[in-house]
Parts: sequence; C-alpha cells; structure tokens
Amino acid sequence: MQERSSVGELVAALRAEVNRYSPGEKLPSSRALVERFRASPVTVSRAVAQLAAEGLVVTRPGSGAYRARSLAQAAPPAGDTSWQEVSLSGDGGPEALPRSVDVSGLLASLVAPPTGVIELNGGYLHTSLQPERALAAALARAGRRPGAWSRPPIDGLTELRAWFARGIGPAHGAADVLITAGGQSALATALRALAPPGAPVLVESPTYPGMLAAARAAGLRPVPVPVDTDGVRPDLLAAAFHATGARVFVCQPLFQNPTGTVLSEARRPEVLRIAREAGAFVIEDDFARLLAHDDAGPLPRPLAADDPDGVVVHIRSLTKAASPSLRVGALAARGPALERLRGLQVVDSFFVPRPLQEAALELVGSPAWGRHLRAVAAELGARRTAMAAALGESLPGLGLPHLPAGGGYLWLRLPGSVAGTDESAMVQAALRAGVAVAPGRPYFGAEPPAPHVRLSFASVAGPAEIAEGVRRLRTAWEGAPAAASPAG
Repeated sequence: MQERSSVGELVAALRAEVNRYSPGEKLPSSRALVERFRASPVTVSRAVAQLAAEGLVVTRPGSGAYRARSLAQAAPPAGDTSWQEVSLSGDGGPEALPRSVDVSGLLASLVAPPTGVIELNGGYLHTSLQPERALAAALARAGRRPGAWSRPPIDGLTELRAWFARGIGPAHGAADVLITAGGQSALATALRALAPPGAPVLVESPTYPGMLAAARAAGLRPVPVPVDTDGVRPDLLAAAFHATGARVFVCQPLFQNPTGTVLSEARRPEVLRIAREAGAFVIEDDFARLLAHDDAGPLPRPLAADDPDGVVVHIRSLTKAASPSLRVGALAARGPALERLRGLQVVDSFFVPRPLQEAALELVGSPAWGRHLRAVAAELGARRTAMAAALGESLPGLGLPHLPAGGGYLWLRLPGSVAGTDESAMVQAALRAGVAVAPGRPYFGAEPPAPHVRLSFASVAGPAEIAEGVRRLRTAWEGAPAAASPAG
C-alpha cells in the first residue's frame, strides 16, 4: 500500500513538471530523482515507466528518459452514453433474462479497503503468507525454460495437467484435465457449458458470491439448497432436483465458503447418487484443499475421485494458496462434457499464457512449495483460534455455529432474526470504526434466513491485527443501530 502510494505521488509530481521541458529534452537521471524525492530506485523506475505508458516521456536504454516529441492529447469531450440504457435493456422480449449482474458481494472481498482500515473481508492470503520469494524464483526459472514464450498446448502443459490430476485421484490422468486462468474462470466456463441460459442451477445456501454472479452472468437461475454443519442436506437436494428439473448442482464439499463446513462421509455418496438419478452434473469447487489447518487431520478425497460415471466436474486452483496473481487452475471432466468445456475455453481465451504455466510448474516442483503449505497450515490454524478466542471474549453474542479446520474465515450469525437493514448498518458502522467485514446477504441466492457477516483471518497481518480488528468491531457493534447487542 505504501509503495503504490509513493509511486502515485512521484508520478503526479513528475507529470506536473513535464511541460517545463522542451520536446526531446532529457529529464533528470534516475539517481537524481532518487536523491531529490527520497524515493527508492524501484519507485523511480515504476514512476518513469508509468509516464512512458501515458505517452508523456520516452525512455532510451542506457541513456535515460526524455520528454515525448508529441505529448498525449487532452481527453476528448464527454459524449452522450444515455442511449446505452435503452440498448442494454432491450433483451428481446419479456421472457428474456436480465443481463446485468450484481457483483457487489464479489467485490467486497476483492477491493482493498482504505488505508488504515483492517481488512477482515479479504479473500486471499495476506502478503506475509504468500510465498513471494519462491514465486519470484519460479518465475525467473520459468523464463529460462526452452520455448517458455512459445504457444502452449490448447489444453495446457501436459506436466501441469498431470500434476493437477494426481491431486484429484489415481483414476484421473492428464487427458482428463484442462488448465484454466484460475478457479473463477473455470467455474464460469463449467456453468456455461453444462446449463443453457434460463435454466435453474442448484447451489448451496449460503454459498460463494462469485459463483452466484457467474451463474447469473450465464443467464442461469440459482436455486438455493440449505447446508448445515455436515454440508448440503441430501433430502432437500433431492427435492430441489425434483421440483426444478435442474441438471447442475454446484458445491464446495471441503471447507465450504462461507461456512467452512465439510460434506460428511455419510452424505458424500448420497449427493452423487441423487445427482446421477437426476441425470445431473455436480460441479465440485475444491478451492480450499491446500488451505487445510495443521489440526485438520486426514482430508476426504474429492468427490471426483469416487465418480466413475463422469457426474462430477472438478475445479481446483493454485491461486488461493499462493497469490492472487498466480491465476492457474484446472477443470477435470470425462466424456462429452470435457469436449464441451474445451470448446468454450478455446473460444473465450485460446489458452493460459505459457510463462504462467511454466512458473506454476516450477513452483509446485520446488522444495519451497511443501514448506510454504506447512507454514500456511500452521499459521491459519493459529489465526483461526486467535480470532475465535477474541470474538468469544469481546463479542460472545455473535453466533459461531462451526469452527472450521480449513480455509481462512469465520461465518457469524448476528443477533436478531431479520437480515437486511441491521446487517448493512453494522457493516457500515464497522467500516467507520476502521475494520472492513463482508456482509452476509450476498452469500444467499434468495432471501437470507438471518443476518450474518464473514470475517477473514487469512487476509490480515497476524494475531495482533486480528485482536485490534475485533476490538474495533466491538466498538462498531456497540454504536450500531442494531436490534440487539452482540456483546451479550
């Protein structure tokens, strides 16, 4: 945050000075800028690069930066875009589905909060938990691989596909896997491939807002199926298939987002049987397998590992366990479904850039990868325990129905029985108190049964920030216009 801010400040200062130079005149050297602005060489380099991208300066290797001969022209006057409102709403008749998608719930965990606000709403590991050195080394080694910048196979590098397949189970091979640009891309592709626009798609309730957004963007109608502490309820899943005629069910059987629950051993075969009898696919989003805590014990196998009939379309990714920018994931399927998935991916993106695939291979093949996963497992477990303890002491009235053994968040029920205004008021009060939390409403495909919030312990710097975040949360709750106080 501080480095990005200093780059922006330097860019603004240099941009204001460019007009003082004649076209083609040389700007001060990087060393002079470092001394004058007391900035690091990296900050100066990034600032000059941004000015060059804006067309204000040109850089000459070994010589320096010069004012561009022709400065970037002023922005043209704003046009009238009001016609687009009519065009975007003309979807072909009263039966057509709306094409606008509400992504507010997804953005809540993607957009960084203002400076000074503790980020308990984040969706990724804090930078202190990311393997930055290992990633940098992997990227450097990948760049030296023969053919690193040539066109990769359409389905992805065979070695990388085989690595993902081994993580699913012995029955899967590289031929069953497509490399994707992260899990979200894989999820969107699977939804579009397996269900036609206008069709119902069964989803867990609550569930990941990004999945709901992807389903609605594909013109699908999410139908919620409640989960409890053992995962999705098979009786309600069967009833939903019967009532809707749906042909797709999306689930997260391991450390579900947002509840953190694990589909029980007794329910796993039931879910597969119910889907098979309905002639439906199960999209298994196995996003958190690499985020198990050190006290999780043996993990259940993916649903796909026990599915010989191609019912399960399996999704997994490296992004959550490594870095938001390592957008490398996998789709695994069998039969005609795999061909349809492949066709859609080719149309959408051709292929995942080869340097990124090569870097992913270098990362997972290095000794640093195992050390990183062990460190993350220990740290996430400790942070979960610290957050649960802090909440129990400061906010005992908040309901915590399940303490997860994996993932990076806690799902809390707020006092009262009606979601909506009270939940929004509490979230806004928290932000004013200097802590960002994720509201529960976007996690439900229909009306929520109660107000909730999701708190992330993975996206903060450590236990001290967790303690301060909970302290600020208590301050917010005490001042929020809630129906009941969660302080007990």
